[in-house]
Amino acid sequence: MKAPPVDDQMMADPQTGLIFARVLNGRGGATALGWEAARHWMPHDPQETLWMHVDRSVDCVDDWLQSELGLSEATAEALTADETRPRAFREGDALVAVLRGINFNPNAEPEDMVSLRMWARGNRVLTLRRRPLQSPREIAAMLDRGNGPKRTGDLVTEIIEHLVTKIGSTIVDMNEKIDELEDGPGDYDTDDVLTIIATIRRNCLALKRHMSPQHEALLQISRDPPEWLNENNSRDIRETIDRLKRYLEDLDVSKESALVLQDDINNRAANMANHRVYLLTIAAGIFLPLSFVTALLGVNLGGIPGMNDPNGFWILTGILCAMTALQLIIFRILKWI
Repeated sequence: MKAPPVDDQMMADPQTGLIFARVLNGRGGATALGWEAARHWMPHDPQETLWMHVDRSVDCVDDWLQSELGLSEATAEALTADETRPRAFREGDALVAVLRGINFNPNAEPEDMVSLRMWARGNRVLTLRRRPLQSPREIAAMLDRGNGPKRTGDLVTEIIEHLVTKIGSTIVDMNEKIDELEDGPGDYDTDDVLTIIATIRRNCLALKRHMSPQHEALLQISRDPPEWLNENNSRDIRETIDRLKRYLEDLDVSKESALVLQDDINNRAANMANHRVYLLTIAAGIFLPLSFVTALLGVNLGGIPGMNDPNGFWILTGILCAMTALQLIIFRILKWI
């Protein structure tokens, strides 16, 4: 049976929660199955692996996990709970992992990460999500093209690598934005730049909050791998752990760079404001004595010097210009200007 094309808007069956099911043929390809066929699937070849991707928000999923797959209540709760931090543990020869991936859904922020739950044992892999996630769709598309993972261990490793790789691309995008802001504000004004920086810092904190426990979860998988994870899979997972560690370090650098940039912009704005106030103070200092003299001569009382002199205005103007020049010389000597 030829698999239907993987659509980014693929919806879950509201009755069963199944989003898609694929049987890996051990050669990089896969065959699509419906719900009933997947429920009763039995391998015809030792190299076959059944992968079911399910929406965990559908009510019947929790009962199905316990009644048909035989999972313990604690494991079923870990796979369906709304809020839980990334972690991984063994249950016999099964691997249970709660991981996080970048949220690329419309109108979503990257730090609003999507949880992906995974249960794998022998020749079966089950992944569960509540909100759409790109990585399972992309891997399913690879299988449909015939160049996907071949066995259970390969599939688990591929899922982990996809999640971590997309985290890395998000961090790279944030670093590029910081570099762009450091090179120059461009078309942004100060308020826009500060808003962007605040968003980057918030993203860094949120990613760090999820990625630190995810790093520990992957370390747990590496320390206690099930038998169906071969040496190549273990090596790839170790490489992914190392990459994730570098990403965590990059997050710290990005957060510090954003903080330094924010402080620099705030300092520049404060210096600019102080400079403007300083210029206004100098202007006030220049015009204060001039205002005093003109106000004194404008009281319209008898005895004002030059009141009857036809050249009085020009004499006063000359005196005021001389006072202004003298003030400017004094300010210059004092290095105020």
